[in-house]
Amino acid sequence: MEKQIPNYKNKELSFEERAKDLVSRMTLEEKVMQMLHSAPAIPRLGIKAYNWWSEALHGVARAGTATMFPQAIGMAATFDEDLIYKIADVISTEGRAKFHEFQRKGDCGIYKGLTFWSPNINIFRDPRWGRGHETYGEDPYLTGRLGVSFVKGIQGNDDKYLKAAACAKHYAVHSGPEGERHEFDAVASEKDMRETYLPAFKECVEEAQVEAVMGAYNRTNGEPCCGSKTLLKDILRKEWEFSGHVVSDCWAIKDFHENHMVTKTAPESVALAVNNGCDLNCGNMYGNLLIAHKEGLVDEKTIEESVIRLMITRMKLGMFDDEKEVAYSKIPYEMNDCKEHREFALEMSKKSLVLLKNEKNILPLDRDKIKSIAVIGPNADSRDALIGNYFGDASKYVTVLDGIREAVSEDTRIYYAEGCHLYNESPGLAERGAGFAEALSVADRSDVVVMCLGLDATIEGEQGDVSNEYASGDKLHLNLPGLQQELLEEVHKAGKPVILVLLSGSALAVTWADENVPAIVQAWYPGAEGGKAIASMLFGEYSPSGKLPITFYKTTEELPDFRDYSMKNRTYKYMEKPALYPFGYGLGYTKFEYSELKISKDKVNAGENVQCSVKAKNTGNFKADEIVQMYIKEVDNPEAPKWHLEGFKRINLAPREEMTVQFELTKKQMSFINEKGQRIIKPGAFKVYVGGSQPDERSQQLTGTKVEEAVFEVTGNMVQLEY
Repeated sequence: MEKQIPNYKNKELSFEERAKDLVSRMTLEEKVMQMLHSAPAIPRLGIKAYNWWSEALHGVARAGTATMFPQAIGMAATFDEDLIYKIADVISTEGRAKFHEFQRKGDCGIYKGLTFWSPNINIFRDPRWGRGHETYGEDPYLTGRLGVSFVKGIQGNDDKYLKAAACAKHYAVHSGPEGERHEFDAVASEKDMRETYLPAFKECVEEAQVEAVMGAYNRTNGEPCCGSKTLLKDILRKEWEFSGHVVSDCWAIKDFHENHMVTKTAPESVALAVNNGCDLNCGNMYGNLLIAHKEGLVDEKTIEESVIRLMITRMKLGMFDDEKEVAYSKIPYEMNDCKEHREFALEMSKKSLVLLKNEKNILPLDRDKIKSIAVIGPNADSRDALIGNYFGDASKYVTVLDGIREAVSEDTRIYYAEGCHLYNESPGLAERGAGFAEALSVADRSDVVVMCLGLDATIEGEQGDVSNEYASGDKLHLNLPGLQQELLEEVHKAGKPVILVLLSGSALAVTWADENVPAIVQAWYPGAEGGKAIASMLFGEYSPSGKLPITFYKTTEELPDFRDYSMKNRTYKYMEKPALYPFGYGLGYTKFEYSELKISKDKVNAGENVQCSVKAKNTGNFKADEIVQMYIKEVDNPEAPKWHLEGFKRINLAPREEMTVQFELTKKQMSFINEKGQRIIKPGAFKVYVGGSQPDERSQQLTGTKVEEAVFEVTGNMVQLEY
């Protein structure tokens, strides 16, 4: 007689049916232990030990050697959904290659799994937030489009199995202050919640079917995010019909009673989290679920529901089936950090760079005419300035100094001086400004100076990761730290042409440089071989095409209170003063001109889509990429933003080549969120702007190019859409 296999091993059944059967065979204690990020084995059920905590922000992180892409904010500067998808696809390929190899060697430790806690799709609402460089910038539309692409690339397109599991974090309304995140209450209006803080999460859930969502440390409108009925039950599960699992941020559950003071005991805290749908605990607090159950605070059925969701994820990853049946298990270890992946990462570094200023076309430099170059600054030969945070180890690094050295002939003299420390005014025993003399000496001897200034992830980042006095990883101001500004001004006095390369994950108020330095490049944290990409751009091997995914402000003083989560006077959509460098701005080595913006209809009923097209022409002498942007404005609606991004496309044109670029405007894109948080289409005039930047005066002044604009009218009655 044939032995009947248990349902959880029956591949003919759905993952849900199998998971339910598997969990029904566990004891209460076994169920609880599976809800910790370091889940132990249950040998009698064939369940291996598994550590849920893995990172993949811009490459497989903290698990040894892997291809390192530009930091997330640099990826966002590409404004390219296809490229982000390809990056994530490479990351999950390498994640699979490493996972299976580690499993074969008996290593199932932390960071070695397939549940990647990426992407970070929080909105970079304030440039002082230290973790902003983990995000895709300040705009919900851009963040949503890139977040969806990243999730799809991580999770793959197999009919049955996930390539890896992505996790949208930190849900929700999380963007500083870092030092107060364990007790902070982020208070946001219904309008700001629905217009700014929630849309990217909604898209990742509904469109990309993201497998996991991570709660934030803070409270939102009084409720701790990892135990929020509003966020987890009402919106995520009920409204968006999310079916994956929810994980807490690390050690966030103990904040409920220790810092947020919404509960009194550990058992009360874990019950609040699990009863509201937080399935997995990064940390060890969920051990208290046994006490909470005994005290009647949480029932076993609720615990079981969480464990079923967790087991479904593991089954989707193929962990309960024979490797031979999971196509992704065949990815060889040799794919990790392979030449093809490293070359693609370099291409991404090139596409992420943003040219902010290029007076009298000083760039690109002619390497045949330059006999000596001074490379100066604390970020000139810094690996830290390449990598950002949440990084893996690259097999090769190319700093800016390395890149310039590689790019020129042996006859060109390269001088190097650090000039000053990144932020300490008097490092070690040295007196203040001890490196200035050397910096000035090399500047004197050079035809051109490349100044490499900015920040790195040792001073902007996550609380606990950074090693400085800079507000737990946040910035106290937008100025260059330490003696960098002073160094820049002193070197400038030497009278040599200065190219300023800023390596940072956030906006700096470089107003003096804007007035005095002929060329400025925003290089972000450009990845392992970022120095090669920067040098290649400086010498004109390609035209820069990146655009800013954040606003560069002129002063710290114009910013609202950091703790205020209202969007009033924040980001390009609501800011009141002109920007230093606006969102969506970036120069190249050629000019693109736009003409013949056409709208399919002058009048549309509320709810109809509108087609628009524009001609883009490369009028310069450089074959180049351009990012065509579409913004929409409701002319007579004070509740709507001044305008908002609703489309972008990367194109490549040879000199004097032109092409027609098409966009579609949907009813959702014509709607706005009112003060009650309702999505409304209001009849009236709408303006559409299409070009290489925003339609603001500052962008047009900086680019010397006007965007095209057209008007159409929405007729009929006001319509409320489902959010």
